[in-house]
Amino acid sequence: MLRLETIICTFSVLSVAARADFKARNCSEVREACIGKGFSFAHVPAQEIPGEHLRVCPQGNTCCTQEMEDGFGQQSKQDFGNLVDEMSHQLRSTFVSRHKRFDEFFLELLENTERSLNEMFVRTYGKPYMQNSEVFENLFAELKRYYTGGNVNLEEMLNDFWSRLLERMFTLLNSQYVITEDYLECISKYTDQLKPFGDVPRKLKAQVTRAFIAARTFVQGLSVGREVAQRVSKVSSSPACIRALTKMLYCPFCQGMPAVKPCKNYCLNVMKGCLANQADLDPEWNQYIDAMLLVAQRLEGPFNIESVMEPIDVKISEAIMNMQDNSAQVSYRVFQGCGQPKPSGMTRSARGVSDVFNARFRPYSPEERPTTAAGTSLDRLRIIWNAMQHSVVDIKEKLKLSKKFWSSLPEAMCVEDRVTAGNASDEECWNGHTKGRYFPEVQKDGLTNQVNNPEVGVDITRPDTLIRQQIMALRVMTNKLKNAYNGNDIYFQDSSDEGSGSGSGSGCTEVYPTDMDVAATEAPVVEADRSEPVDDSALHCAPSVALPTILALSALALHRQWR
Repeated sequence: MLRLETIICTFSVLSVAARADFKARNCSEVREACIGKGFSFAHVPAQEIPGEHLRVCPQGNTCCTQEMEDGFGQQSKQDFGNLVDEMSHQLRSTFVSRHKRFDEFFLELLENTERSLNEMFVRTYGKPYMQNSEVFENLFAELKRYYTGGNVNLEEMLNDFWSRLLERMFTLLNSQYVITEDYLECISKYTDQLKPFGDVPRKLKAQVTRAFIAARTFVQGLSVGREVAQRVSKVSSSPACIRALTKMLYCPFCQGMPAVKPCKNYCLNVMKGCLANQADLDPEWNQYIDAMLLVAQRLEGPFNIESVMEPIDVKISEAIMNMQDNSAQVSYRVFQGCGQPKPSGMTRSARGVSDVFNARFRPYSPEERPTTAAGTSLDRLRIIWNAMQHSVVDIKEKLKLSKKFWSSLPEAMCVEDRVTAGNASDEECWNGHTKGRYFPEVQKDGLTNQVNNPEVGVDITRPDTLIRQQIMALRVMTNKLKNAYNGNDIYFQDSSDEGSGSGSGSGCTEVYPTDMDVAATEAPVVEADRSEPVDDSALHCAPSVALPTILALSALALHRQWR
């Protein structure tokens, strides 16, 4: 009997002690933490209650009601989305801002190149150039349309430019004949055989296609990177991920320890499970970044836009000179193939050179400065070129920093003061059950490596559809970038003629220098007849050498001023 009373007395003492301890672990700190987090729960227990109702957090004594656990689940999903958005903000901003900047620079470069050329030609040569300027206007319009994504075959467009120039020049060189549209069509069939402009069209085509293919593909690559980053950053969390996040971020509240943060390795396993599909983007993302860097080298190297656009006037003038020098032979061979055209009734001597050239149409001497308007445009071109070059360098540095971004995201998110306890003692962090050391090993990156993730149940047989779509988009863009690096535009490849490399971007391996060795040869000096005023109608019906010589002189003059 005495023994039974002793047992009862001991049990009573232990019960009183347990009740005393239970009362000591109140939930006031949890209540304050919830208010600080912005929660507005209807009821937060004043002290711990039995936790059989909990479905995520440990079911022992708890400071959480069912309403609180549900609210923590919703907040965990929102916190995770905000954290991914915050961590990827700089990456997304980089692609948005650099795409916008490069695109603006390039379009302004095209516009200013055309404007400075036009201003110089108009101010120097007046009406004769204005009456024939549409050939060059169409060239720039098509270059711009190609760059902005238009369905333009660069090689065909450039071939068409030279054909139009040949037609215009042939008509002027043979103004004593009536040249009909049918006859011009016949002439175009002999362009390849005649090579009236020498080797200039071939060299210029190689340079222009490589430079514009690189520029267009580069800006498209920036656009794809921007879209992929924006879409992947909008994460879709699975129920298993939300449960794991809730357990990691808010179950310490239920245990009366709202200030205790998760252990770092615990956080890494949760994040690797929740971001398993994003990590699978990394291999394709890294290849895409490498391809972007290769094309950026093209934009800095011998086929950059500046080295092509700046001397383009000299190259065209060289072609015009070739046509002028070989005009008799070209005309003879055309007459052989297309027949003799009908006479126009006016001989070439009836409209001599002296009717066209006077002091107004002389090129600037080397010491003369260009006009204010032209000078402003040229100065602006220099500024744009320099800014564009700095932009490419800046983009390259940013691209390098973005490699391995998606696989390193869990590590970046599980840093001190952001989510985890950081460098705090291993015993002073939340391990998913209580405050103490976290023992499971950290899983590797990627979907298939999460099969044994201790924190997040991941179905490795069901990859995320959105992520797979972005992987495919990156793969396609990487292929385009690699082709652009080699000078190929896969939009217009012709498989029937692989040997010649037809299609935009010839794919030829021969590299032509960007600054052609164009001798500073002066244009032929023509004595002007100043006895009579110049008649505009005579200018329009210029003699055979008028347009080619004017264009050649103007191009050389412009080049001299640019130097």
